[in-house]
Amino acid sequence: MRTLRELFRNGRFSLGAAVMFVLVVLALLSFFSPYDPTEWRVVPRDMPPSREHLLGTNSMGQDVFWRMTFAARNSLIVAVFGAAMSRVIAVTVGLVSGYSGGTVDRVLMFISDGFMVIPLFLILVLLAMLIREHMNLVNMALLFGIVGWPWDTRLIRSQILSLREREFTYTAILSGTPTRRLIFNEYIPFIIPLVLATFINHMAFVVGMEMTLALIGLTDLTIPTLGAMLKWALSYEAILLRLWWWLLTPIVVAVALFVALYLVSVSISEYLDPRARIQRVGAR
Repeated sequence: MRTLRELFRNGRFSLGAAVMFVLVVLALLSFFSPYDPTEWRVVPRDMPPSREHLLGTNSMGQDVFWRMTFAARNSLIVAVFGAAMSRVIAVTVGLVSGYSGGTVDRVLMFISDGFMVIPLFLILVLLAMLIREHMNLVNMALLFGIVGWPWDTRLIRSQILSLREREFTYTAILSGTPTRRLIFNEYIPFIIPLVLATFINHMAFVVGMEMTLALIGLTDLTIPTLGAMLKWALSYEAILLRLWWWLLTPIVVAVALFVALYLVSVSISEYLDPRARIQRVGAR
């Protein structure tokens, strides 16, 4: 609670958290939608925003507001699970590599460097093409989780290498502390802040990549996501038809999500900065 109070004193964190709260509420509203997001021609087409249809309707005969709630929910689900999976891989590989050293470290870093050398976008496109017919939310989360761990693995590994050379590590080893207890009780608390910050950053990465793959037609467009919503709007030439509400809705929601994640990530990074901690202690 104390940490949250201090974070909310930061205006950027408060703003980012407020925007995220609104987006989560919109995503939860999808469970109360009167329309099935997969059905077409359930409402009049190309209607501008009104009391009956808050964000108008599209050329597919769908209510844009309610479809947006499904898109926000699905994009957040993919972002959270994709980021969580990549964090699990990054933490596991970083811990094993940093603590073991030697041949294990070299092999794991060789694999990590191999992922980093190959352009990430090409890997995503190739894998998406291979599983295009099975590109549901679960497989999208798996895809983004598999390719998003190498960069952060090196950060975690470097942190573990530093912790391994500290006096408390030697004391724990000499006192017969099991390796598992040393890792979970001593090392994990040190790297949790780093994992949290990279988790938020990876959520933004997942949302951006999902929209990119949708725009080039490598996701299942029948599943409402922000990328699929934007793809349909462009395919039906919403710009030429001046259906601005259809085109702007996924763009505004995506930008709001990116900005919110950025503000929260920056605020948390500043809070965890050792120099900022010293300043807070001095201020007290």
